[in-house]
Amino acid sequence: MSTVYFVVQQSFFFSIPLLIVALGGMFSERSGIVNIALEGKMLLGAFTGIFFINRVQNGYIPFLYGFDGHMLLLVALVIAALTGVVVALFHAYASITLNASQIISGVAINMFAPAFSIYVARILTETQQINFNNTFRVPYVPLLGNIPVIGPLFFQNTFVTTYLGFMILGISAFVLYKTKFGLRLRACGEHPQAADSVGVNVSKIRYAGVLISGALAGMGGVIFMVPNSVAFSASVSGYGFLALAVVIFGAWRPGRILFAAVFFGILQAFAAGFSGIAFLRDLPIPMQFYQMAPYVVTLVVLGITSNKTTKNAAPRAAGQPYDKGNR
Repeated sequence: MSTVYFVVQQSFFFSIPLLIVALGGMFSERSGIVNIALEGKMLLGAFTGIFFINRVQNGYIPFLYGFDGHMLLLVALVIAALTGVVVALFHAYASITLNASQIISGVAINMFAPAFSIYVARILTETQQINFNNTFRVPYVPLLGNIPVIGPLFFQNTFVTTYLGFMILGISAFVLYKTKFGLRLRACGEHPQAADSVGVNVSKIRYAGVLISGALAGMGGVIFMVPNSVAFSASVSGYGFLALAVVIFGAWRPGRILFAAVFFGILQAFAAGFSGIAFLRDLPIPMQFYQMAPYVVTLVVLGITSNKTTKNAAPRAAGQPYDKGNR
């Protein structure tokens, strides 16, 4: 049973950032803007969030010296989200206002992000690696941690970001399907001409979708780094691209995105923690096999699911610039 607890807890460390970033991609693409810049937004969010944690923990911000624990992490998440919004603003301006290629805009951000992070980190810290002390783990949640089975799975050896991820999932589903904004967002991604004809400002809705995606992707960068590392080195291990695969595999729907994120998170947990799982450790299989397995499975799953059904689930106007003059 301890192996099951270990795998489930490890899978949360990978599936929660995937879930949050994929939900951000969902908002953007549901509005009609293809967003392959999730990797870049995630990376820059991780950079600013982890840099802030580093500065506070090393006493470079005197009035915040000693400010540690979960509040420090939450402030870092806010900073990362704001960073993602700023980056998303460039993508939105190019894609919506200038009607530029959404793919090229996303590629440009993905190329810019690691170079910018390395350059600025070397200027500020004389090294591209930004270290931090992981003081954010929750070893045990009072009362809830004592619940049989559920307690060890969800309320021991965890992070507050796990609960934040499920909260964002619930809010996203509610906003998308139960609010006027969600209805307008979906309309702009399916038939912007029809939305415009009833007074919906397509550009504003699409801007909102892209900015939400930026905020969630930026937060996802920090949420990925904190449980899985003690240093930022200008990489989020391709998780932005994997999140894009989760959006597609999840058919642009919150419930299915959760399933896809958990599926890929479990694969990553096996890849990262196979040495702690006795039956995997004893198999005569090279370590590299486990490390590449999640990405190979991603390609296979996308190949299998990229059929007519999945294509019909995609927002029909995604990737298509909207010209108000041509209805």
